[in-house]
Amino acid sequence: MSSRAQITIRDADREDAAALVALWSECAASGQDEGSEAFTQQSLWREPEVAEAASAIDLNLNLPDKRILVALADGEIIGATVCDVRTLTPLSMTMVLLVTEIQVSPRFRRRSVASTLLSAVADYGDEKGCEIVMASIPAHAREPHRYLTKLGFNQIAVLRAISASKLQSRLSGRAVNSRDTGKLIAVRRTLRRRQRAL
Repeated sequence: MSSRAQITIRDADREDAAALVALWSECAASGQDEGSEAFTQQSLWREPEVAEAASAIDLNLNLPDKRILVALADGEIIGATVCDVRTLTPLSMTMVLLVTEIQVSPRFRRRSVASTLLSAVADYGDEKGCEIVMASIPAHAREPHRYLTKLGFNQIAVLRAISASKLQSRLSGRAVNSRDTGKLIAVRRTLRRRQRAL
């Protein structure tokens, strides 16, 4: 494909589910060789079935002021991003456009796909009266970090993740007397070992 192929932007819909799953999978696979941080990040990615993706697209598009934009070249979805209008804090009316999931097919990188998507995002933010644009990208994604820094984005926060079940487990251990909890766990382990021995 020519690097001068015209890129068009439009809103995603549920019929794009299969193409978007393929794009996300292609981008996830291309980042697997970027070290341990990439491995940790990729462990959060689970390729969904197309029906699940279509339902998720519907759910997201029914949220007020949220958009999923796709970039196309010759009818193929080659990039996508998600943007969402929020307030800067729950106590202020400073409007912010949060941009997430900047995905560009590795086959089409360095062809202005991301800048075309971000230009559409900026227009949407302007239309909604947003004073600030924030972007959330994976910690290991060096190229997107460099690109956004070049555009003038500054780091203002760190996003951390944990599975809900693991968080519940960790917090419930702290909610009760930890010494008693530790004893109870030790007793249960001893009983399990004895059962296995029998």
